[in-house]
Amino acid sequence: MRRKTVTEYLQNFYRHGSQIAYVQQRGYRIVRWSYRQIAEASSQFARELEVRNIGRGDHVLLWGANCAEWVIAFFGCLLRGAVLVPMDRIASPDFVLRIFHQVDARLLVGSRGLASNLDAAGRNPGVSTQHSNVSSLPSLPFDALPEIISRHAREAYAPPRLKPEDTVEIVFTSGTTAEPKGVVISHRNILANLEPLEEEIAQYLKYERIFHPIRFLNLLPLSHVFGQFLGIFIPQLIAGIVIFQETLNPSEIIRRVKKERVSVVVAVPRLLETLRDKIKRDLDFEGSLARFQEQYRIAEKEHFLKRWWRFRAVHRKFGWKFWAFVSGGATLDAEIEEFWSRLGFMVIQGYGLTETTSLISVNHPFKLGKGSIGKVLPGREIKLAENGEILVRGESIAEGYWQGKELRPVRGDEGWLHTGDVGELDAEGNLYFKGRKKNVIVTAEGMNVYPEDLEAALRRQPEVRDCVVIGLARDGNAEPSAVLILRPRDADAESIIKRANASLAEYQQIRHWLVWPDEDFPRTSTQKIRTNVIEETVRAKLGGHAKVPSSGSTLADLIAGITGRSHGELSPQSSLASDLNLSSVDRVELLSAIEDRYQIDLNESQFTAATTVGELEQMLQEPSARRADYSYPRWPQRWPVTWIRPAIYYLLVWPATLLLAYPQIRGRENLRQVRGPILVVANHITYVDIGFVLAALPARFRRLAVAMEGERVQAMQHPPEDWPFYQRWISKLTYRLLIALFNVFPLPKLTGFRESFAFAGESVDRGYNVLVFPEGLRTRDGRMAPFQAGIGILANNLGIPGLPVRIDGLFELRAAGRHIAPPGAVKVSIGKPIQFEPGTDANEIAVELHRRVEELRIKN
Repeated sequence: MRRKTVTEYLQNFYRHGSQIAYVQQRGYRIVRWSYRQIAEASSQFARELEVRNIGRGDHVLLWGANCAEWVIAFFGCLLRGAVLVPMDRIASPDFVLRIFHQVDARLLVGSRGLASNLDAAGRNPGVSTQHSNVSSLPSLPFDALPEIISRHAREAYAPPRLKPEDTVEIVFTSGTTAEPKGVVISHRNILANLEPLEEEIAQYLKYERIFHPIRFLNLLPLSHVFGQFLGIFIPQLIAGIVIFQETLNPSEIIRRVKKERVSVVVAVPRLLETLRDKIKRDLDFEGSLARFQEQYRIAEKEHFLKRWWRFRAVHRKFGWKFWAFVSGGATLDAEIEEFWSRLGFMVIQGYGLTETTSLISVNHPFKLGKGSIGKVLPGREIKLAENGEILVRGESIAEGYWQGKELRPVRGDEGWLHTGDVGELDAEGNLYFKGRKKNVIVTAEGMNVYPEDLEAALRRQPEVRDCVVIGLARDGNAEPSAVLILRPRDADAESIIKRANASLAEYQQIRHWLVWPDEDFPRTSTQKIRTNVIEETVRAKLGGHAKVPSSGSTLADLIAGITGRSHGELSPQSSLASDLNLSSVDRVELLSAIEDRYQIDLNESQFTAATTVGELEQMLQEPSARRADYSYPRWPQRWPVTWIRPAIYYLLVWPATLLLAYPQIRGRENLRQVRGPILVVANHITYVDIGFVLAALPARFRRLAVAMEGERVQAMQHPPEDWPFYQRWISKLTYRLLIALFNVFPLPKLTGFRESFAFAGESVDRGYNVLVFPEGLRTRDGRMAPFQAGIGILANNLGIPGLPVRIDGLFELRAAGRHIAPPGAVKVSIGKPIQFEPGTDANEIAVELHRRVEELRIKN
């Protein structure tokens, strides 16, 4: 029996019960949601809307990063009959403000801080608005949503009588026009796309049990329909797990794929390209790129299984459960598809538009048509116009366009949607994408030139990192013009164009070119290149304008956004320390921003050593794949070590601590109502501080992961090669005993601290409390040094209470050279736990924790 509304799929959520549905990283923590939790929270959210008198036909803006709360708000709106208006996370506040006015939104649900951005846009005198009080728009932050809706009953919410033609959402494409255009999508539209996929998937469910659960790493925004299909609709058909991740850093993606045992990565073609580049950079660094390229050539005509075995080292990087990419949102380059296919991975791509509620065609995972965008899904018709344009008809076509508070038609004559894309069909029914109709360059000779063909020729040149070909208007016609990003930047563009032209027909020749001034092209949230911005730049440049417009996301923009400096204050000679006052916290933020923006993997050691803006720019030209080589073993937190450690502590360490210096402890009462986990911060005096902190804490908090000076830990793990054998052996044994008996992990001072913080988050997720000495060094005069700002970053991203602890009397014993002290000579004080609000400045947290620990000082 056919479903009438999308809300009926919530029954699958109840049926899957306690199985994990969503995994997301919040700070350095991992949060997991079961299917039942999502369904119950959706009902609670619907009741929250009811309390706010938001119901059928009312509009709710959803603006933020992918997360389980996004899904909860989505289904909660459906249960109330409210219309969802999803916005790109990276959409400008001005654009969101225009949408807000156009749809008369009743509620904004999104990432914390975006509501204030919207209010700031409303106060901008350059923005036209009909509403004077923008701040009156009610908002709910994602991270507080579970707590806010917890007051409501979790029983299934009974939705109003909905019809298939009722609107589910209005999806606005980004733009700068005064009247943005939104695509109106109904229950019927979504079901027309989803039900054929459900029927096809049902044929393979018996095989899915072998690999259950299928885990999807979804890197597409849920604000786009294709992202919703792969992040909400399809996984629940097979009780799959969806993993959300904000960063597009290739190293982080590979680590997450392996750690979470991901089966399928859902991404835009751009990401498949950056992952390929990451693999090649790693091989080049290891000195094995030439051998890989030879193996790659040999594997061209080999069987899938043989290719899989030949490139097993690459598969090991991703983990043995990973097997497929799903690509969507843009056209996948044939070379990228061939690369991953030849390595033994499956590459599935589909084709669709927002107006078609995502998919028109999709590649069958077990019947791939290489180079094609799949076969047309059941329930829709497709035909090619005389000029090759793809025309589509069926129930999946959107209900209309919402523009100027009016509904305008999407379909043309006889119900056909003109996609604006040019394609071909082969004898087997495979559809091939040939380019955008509006992008076809018609030359003065009347020849049609497809930019994709010219871009392919340019990308075969080793100096071309990326390129775009556009049509430059000439006497009513156009000529192809290339815009290049080169590596290195000073490569000879003219010789590159000549080599590319040698492989092109006469009518395809590139006669105009421009080297793009930034490190990457301006892109949308789905990583599509914003060709309109590039076209404006080319016209301005060729029209004699001296200044080339910026994409808005250059290195200078990133630095300016973090430091507050204007572009005019920045130059290649600008010092990161003295001129920009770039703190260690700023460097961490800038490093992450650069890696995410340019989707590259930077060497943290080199980044930390960089002193000027010019040195950072040079790093972007030749990004290194090398990472800090600190080790974070997980075996100390697994059986049998987790059993042995408490036994050794209570048999040896604890008695020794009491015997040598029976500490006086005060403040344990501050932990009576605390459940944990907690972040313990203490002053640092000697290497035996850990023992005194353990002795002071109640037994239930002695399950500690201890951060120790990373450089010292690494020196023990990797002693100098010129040391005698026995000395090196003792050093390595000491290292293993240290991490086994005290669950120590390295916290470097200079580089590698991001991975260290991530490991701390993993430890908290496993139920460990974390002990950190934020001074970063042992005291030399008995006084506390200022706490490093890193403790603020850690506290912010762990989201657990900070517990100040102070040790007194131990420095005096150390200064006197004494190893045994009378009872009570050493005093350990425990303060009151402090919970910081999300988003609190890292430096403020560090200062406050320092003050709290200092206040615990006991004067002898």
